[in-house]
Amino acid sequence: MKELLTKIGEFIQKIIDFFYPPFHKFIPQQVFRYAASGGMNLVFDWVLYFLIFNYLLHKQMLDLGFVTFSSYIATFVIKFPITLLSGFLLQKYVTFSYSVDTKGRVQLLRYFEIVIINIVVYYFGLKFFVEIVHLFPSIANVVVSIITSAVGYAGQKFFTFR
Repeated sequence: MKELLTKIGEFIQKIIDFFYPPFHKFIPQQVFRYAASGGMNLVFDWVLYFLIFNYLLHKQMLDLGFVTFSSYIATFVIKFPITLLSGFLLQKYVTFSYSVDTKGRVQLLRYFEIVIINIVVYYFGLKFFVEIVHLFPSIANVVVSIITSAVGYAGQKFFTFR
């Protein structure tokens, strides 16, 4: 499985690196890879959020009997494990593929710790932009995703995959 993921990561790296030359004077290759692979995962996140919010939950509250989630928070809870895994795999095998000294499970734990910080930022960001600023949930999701992306890069570079 690891060999397959490595080969897929190398393939994605080649595609991303193909578009890198015009940007090489402005940003390091690793930052470009992070932006590209993170951007792919971010767009995946946005599409998944939109589909779950509009078509799975039909913009309705999610009542589990013991707790009720607003539709925009329920959407986040549903999509989170999917984008957590896809984001980790992209960062491990595309952006920070050089980070081989640390075992994958340690990297995953560190990645998860940074993600927990982002969840707190994300949750309160969504609450703020939806309930106080009155943005439509999908737009609020985009705004908060941009904020958490900056926090995530710093955490992944200096902690998870150092």
